[in-house]
Amino acid sequence: MGALSVVVGALGLRNRGRDQGHRAAVGAKYGDWSFALLRSAWRGGASPAPTPGRRSNKCSNVISVARRPGTQQPGRTWSHEQVSAPHDHPGIAKVAAVLDESGHSDSARGIRVLAGAVRTAAEAAEAVGVPVGAIANSLVFAAVTGGVAAPLLALTSGAHRADTALLAELVGADSVERATPAFVREHTGQVIGGVAPVGHPAPLRTLVDVALREHEQVWAAAGHPHAVFPTTFEALVELTGGTPAEVAR
Repeated sequence: MGALSVVVGALGLRNRGRDQGHRAAVGAKYGDWSFALLRSAWRGGASPAPTPGRRSNKCSNVISVARRPGTQQPGRTWSHEQVSAPHDHPGIAKVAAVLDESGHSDSARGIRVLAGAVRTAAEAAEAVGVPVGAIANSLVFAAVTGGVAAPLLALTSGAHRADTALLAELVGADSVERATPAFVREHTGQVIGGVAPVGHPAPLRTLVDVALREHEQVWAAAGHPHAVFPTTFEALVELTGGTPAEVAR
Protein backbone atom coordinates (compact mmCIF):
# COMPACT_ATOMS: atom_id res chain seq x y z
CA MET A 1 0.00 0.00 0.00
CA GLY A 2 1.42 3.40 -1.01
CA ALA A 3 1.87 6.33 1.36
CA LEU A 4 -1.07 8.15 -0.25
CA SER A 5 -3.36 5.17 0.33
CA VAL A 6 -2.32 5.05 3.97
CA VAL A 7 -3.13 8.73 4.43
CA VAL A 8 -6.49 8.42 2.69
CA GLY A 9 -7.35 5.35 4.74
CA ALA A 10 -6.46 7.09 7.98
CA LEU A 11 -8.54 10.12 7.05
CA GLY A 12 -11.47 7.88 6.16
CA LEU A 13 -11.29 6.14 9.54
CA ARG A 14 -11.06 9.46 11.37
CA ASN A 15 -14.01 10.94 9.46
CA ARG A 16 -16.03 7.76 9.97
CA GLY A 17 -15.38 7.94 13.69
CA ARG A 18 -16.38 11.58 13.81
CA ASP A 19 -19.57 10.81 11.87
CA GLN A 20 -20.42 7.94 14.19
CA GLY A 21 -19.83 10.16 17.21
CA HIS A 22 -22.10 12.87 15.78
CA ARG A 23 -24.74 10.31 14.96
CA ALA A 24 -24.62 8.94 18.48
CA ALA A 25 -25.02 12.42 19.95
CA VAL A 26 -27.94 13.32 17.68
CA GLY A 27 -29.52 9.91 18.10
CA ALA A 28 -29.41 10.20 21.88
CA LYS A 29 -31.37 13.45 21.70
CA TYR A 30 -33.69 12.89 18.76
CA GLY A 31 -33.48 9.18 17.95
CA ASP A 32 -31.80 7.40 15.03
CA TRP A 33 -34.88 8.08 12.85
CA SER A 34 -34.36 11.84 13.10
CA PHE A 35 -30.66 11.60 12.25
CA ALA A 36 -31.22 9.39 9.24
CA LEU A 37 -34.09 11.52 7.97
CA LEU A 38 -32.17 14.76 8.43
CA ARG A 39 -29.14 13.37 6.59
CA SER A 40 -31.35 12.19 3.75
CA ALA A 41 -33.23 15.48 3.51
CA TRP A 42 -30.18 17.71 3.20
CA ARG A 43 -27.96 15.41 1.12
CA GLY A 44 -30.71 14.39 -1.25
CA GLY A 45 -30.38 10.68 -0.54
CA ALA A 46 -33.09 8.08 -0.34
CA SER A 47 -35.52 8.38 2.54
CA PRO A 48 -35.16 5.85 5.34
CA ALA A 49 -37.95 3.38 5.84
CA PRO A 50 -40.46 4.52 8.50
CA THR A 51 -40.29 2.89 11.87
CA PRO A 52 -43.06 0.26 12.10
CA GLY A 53 -46.07 1.59 13.93
CA ARG A 54 -44.93 5.22 13.63
CA ARG A 55 -47.89 7.49 12.95
CA SER A 56 -47.79 10.38 10.52
CA ASN A 57 -47.79 13.84 12.05
CA LYS A 58 -50.54 15.91 10.47
CA CYS A 59 -50.22 18.96 12.71
CA SER A 60 -49.69 22.50 11.46
CA ASN A 61 -45.92 22.14 11.82
CA VAL A 62 -45.68 19.56 9.04
CA ILE A 63 -43.27 20.81 6.43
CA SER A 64 -41.94 19.82 3.04
CA VAL A 65 -38.32 18.78 2.96
CA ALA A 66 -35.87 20.43 0.59
CA ARG A 67 -34.29 17.99 -1.84
CA ARG A 68 -32.00 18.23 -4.80
CA PRO A 69 -33.72 18.82 -8.16
CA GLY A 70 -35.40 15.69 -9.40
CA THR A 71 -35.47 13.95 -6.02
CA GLN A 72 -38.47 15.64 -4.41
CA GLN A 73 -41.26 13.26 -3.53
CA PRO A 74 -44.59 15.08 -4.15
CA GLY A 75 -46.80 15.11 -1.10
CA ARG A 76 -44.12 13.65 1.18
CA THR A 77 -43.92 15.61 4.41
CA TRP A 78 -42.32 15.28 7.82
CA SER A 79 -42.95 16.93 11.14
CA HIS A 80 -40.96 19.96 12.29
CA GLU A 81 -39.45 17.91 15.10
CA GLN A 82 -38.20 15.22 12.74
CA VAL A 83 -36.53 17.57 10.29
CA SER A 84 -35.91 20.94 11.89
CA ALA A 85 -35.18 20.19 15.53
CA PRO A 86 -31.48 19.44 14.87
CA HIS A 87 -31.36 22.31 12.29
CA ASP A 88 -28.56 20.86 10.20
CA HIS A 89 -28.06 24.05 8.21
CA PRO A 90 -26.23 26.65 10.35
CA GLY A 91 -28.21 29.59 8.96
CA ILE A 92 -31.55 28.05 9.89
CA ALA A 93 -30.16 26.88 13.23
CA LYS A 94 -29.06 30.40 14.15
CA VAL A 95 -32.40 31.95 13.25
CA ALA A 96 -34.28 29.27 15.18
CA ALA A 97 -32.07 29.82 18.23
CA VAL A 98 -32.56 33.60 18.17
CA LEU A 99 -36.33 33.21 17.84
CA ASP A 100 -36.47 30.71 20.67
CA GLU A 101 -34.23 32.72 22.98
CA SER A 102 -36.23 35.88 22.25
CA GLY A 103 -39.45 34.28 23.44
CA HIS A 104 -40.80 33.54 19.97
CA SER A 105 -40.65 29.77 20.19
CA ASP A 106 -43.84 29.39 18.14
CA SER A 107 -42.07 31.02 15.22
CA ALA A 108 -39.03 28.80 15.73
CA ARG A 109 -41.22 25.69 15.75
CA GLY A 110 -43.08 26.96 12.70
CA ILE A 111 -40.03 27.15 10.44
CA ARG A 112 -40.81 25.51 7.11
CA VAL A 113 -38.15 24.00 4.89
CA LEU A 114 -39.62 24.17 1.41
CA ALA A 115 -39.13 21.93 -1.60
CA GLY A 116 -37.47 24.69 -3.59
CA ALA A 117 -35.73 28.02 -3.11
CA VAL A 118 -38.06 31.00 -2.68
CA ARG A 119 -35.99 34.00 -3.76
CA THR A 120 -38.94 36.28 -4.54
CA ALA A 121 -42.04 37.30 -2.60
CA ALA A 122 -44.27 35.74 -5.25
CA GLU A 123 -42.49 32.38 -4.96
CA ALA A 124 -42.69 32.47 -1.18
CA ALA A 125 -46.38 33.40 -1.20
CA GLU A 126 -47.19 30.56 -3.59
CA ALA A 127 -45.18 28.04 -1.57
CA VAL A 128 -46.78 29.00 1.75
CA GLY A 129 -50.26 29.71 0.38
CA VAL A 130 -50.70 33.32 1.49
CA PRO A 131 -51.19 36.69 -0.24
CA VAL A 132 -47.96 38.18 -1.55
CA GLY A 133 -48.45 41.13 0.81
CA ALA A 134 -48.03 38.77 3.78
CA ILE A 135 -44.43 38.05 2.78
CA ALA A 136 -41.91 40.16 4.70
CA ASN A 137 -38.95 40.62 2.37
CA SER A 138 -35.68 41.19 4.23
CA LEU A 139 -34.02 43.71 1.93
CA VAL A 140 -30.48 44.83 2.71
CA PHE A 141 -29.36 48.21 1.40
CA ALA A 142 -26.21 50.27 1.69
CA ALA A 143 -27.04 53.58 3.35
CA VAL A 144 -24.28 55.96 2.25
CA THR A 145 -23.40 59.00 4.36
CA GLY A 146 -20.24 60.98 3.77
CA GLY A 147 -18.98 58.28 1.46
CA VAL A 148 -19.33 55.57 4.10
CA ALA A 149 -21.80 52.74 3.53
CA ALA A 150 -23.69 51.22 6.45
CA PRO A 151 -26.14 48.29 6.24
CA LEU A 152 -29.84 49.09 6.34
CA LEU A 153 -32.45 46.34 6.63
CA ALA A 154 -35.91 47.12 5.28
CA LEU A 155 -38.54 44.50 6.10
CA THR A 156 -40.84 45.19 3.19
CA SER A 157 -44.22 43.79 2.21
CA GLY A 158 -44.03 41.68 -0.92
CA ALA A 159 -46.91 43.71 -2.34
CA HIS A 160 -44.62 46.61 -3.32
CA ARG A 161 -41.03 47.76 -3.75
CA ALA A 162 -39.12 49.82 -1.23
CA ASP A 163 -38.39 53.35 -2.43
CA THR A 164 -34.67 54.00 -1.93
CA ALA A 165 -35.08 57.79 -1.98
CA LEU A 166 -37.69 57.52 0.74
CA LEU A 167 -35.45 55.18 2.74
CA ALA A 168 -32.64 57.72 2.53
CA GLU A 169 -34.96 60.41 3.92
CA LEU A 170 -36.08 58.14 6.73
CA VAL A 171 -32.55 57.34 7.93
CA GLY A 172 -30.91 60.65 7.06
CA ALA A 173 -28.49 59.17 4.54
CA ASP A 174 -27.08 60.87 1.45
CA SER A 175 -28.33 57.95 -0.58
CA VAL A 176 -29.52 54.38 -0.19
CA GLU A 177 -28.26 51.90 -2.74
CA ARG A 178 -28.89 48.27 -3.48
CA ALA A 179 -26.34 46.15 -1.64
CA THR A 180 -24.03 43.73 -3.42
CA PRO A 181 -24.19 40.01 -2.56
CA ALA A 182 -20.82 40.33 -0.82
CA PHE A 183 -22.05 43.29 1.27
CA VAL A 184 -25.18 41.35 2.24
CA ARG A 185 -23.17 38.28 3.21
CA GLU A 186 -20.68 40.35 5.23
CA HIS A 187 -23.32 42.05 7.35
CA THR A 188 -25.91 39.28 7.69
CA GLY A 189 -23.96 36.04 7.34
CA GLN A 190 -26.74 34.99 4.95
CA VAL A 191 -27.26 34.96 1.19
CA ILE A 192 -29.69 37.04 -0.84
CA GLY A 193 -32.98 35.17 -1.00
CA GLY A 194 -32.49 33.69 2.46
CA VAL A 195 -31.80 36.79 4.56
CA ALA A 196 -33.76 36.62 7.80
CA PRO A 197 -34.79 39.55 10.00
CA VAL A 198 -32.57 38.12 12.75
CA GLY A 199 -29.49 35.93 13.20
CA HIS A 200 -26.90 38.43 11.97
CA PRO A 201 -23.37 38.94 13.32
CA ALA A 202 -24.46 42.30 14.75
CA PRO A 203 -27.82 44.12 14.97
CA LEU A 204 -28.75 46.05 11.83
CA ARG A 205 -30.60 49.33 11.62
CA THR A 206 -34.05 48.18 10.57
CA LEU A 207 -37.21 49.68 9.12
CA VAL A 208 -40.40 47.62 9.26
CA ASP A 209 -42.99 48.27 6.56
CA VAL A 210 -46.29 49.33 8.17
CA ALA A 211 -48.12 47.59 5.29
CA LEU A 212 -47.29 44.29 7.00
CA ARG A 213 -49.64 45.33 9.80
CA GLU A 214 -52.57 44.59 7.49
CA HIS A 215 -51.93 40.85 7.82
CA GLU A 216 -52.59 38.83 10.96
CA GLN A 217 -49.64 36.60 10.15
CA VAL A 218 -46.64 37.26 7.90
CA TRP A 219 -43.81 35.06 6.70
CA ALA A 220 -40.10 35.88 6.59
CA ALA A 221 -37.00 34.07 5.39
CA ALA A 222 -35.31 31.86 7.99
CA GLY A 223 -31.65 32.14 7.02
CA HIS A 224 -31.74 29.97 3.89
CA PRO A 225 -33.46 30.35 0.48
CA HIS A 226 -35.51 27.20 1.21
CA ALA A 227 -36.72 28.23 4.67
CA VAL A 228 -39.37 30.60 6.03
CA PHE A 229 -41.01 31.19 9.40
CA PRO A 230 -44.35 32.67 10.56
CA THR A 231 -44.47 35.83 12.61
CA THR A 232 -46.37 39.11 12.97
CA PHE A 233 -45.72 42.78 12.27
CA GLU A 234 -45.48 43.50 15.99
CA ALA A 235 -43.08 40.61 16.54
CA LEU A 236 -40.80 41.81 13.76
CA VAL A 237 -40.61 45.25 15.34
CA GLU A 238 -39.79 43.67 18.70
CA LEU A 239 -37.28 41.14 17.38
CA THR A 240 -35.30 43.63 15.32
CA GLY A 241 -35.72 46.76 17.42
CA GLY A 242 -36.88 48.22 14.13
CA THR A 243 -38.78 51.39 13.35
CA PRO A 244 -42.25 51.09 11.78
CA ALA A 245 -42.28 53.15 8.59
CA GLU A 246 -43.86 53.61 5.20
CA VAL A 247 -41.13 52.37 2.88
CA ALA A 248 -42.97 52.78 -0.42
CA ARG A 249 -44.58 55.90 -1.92
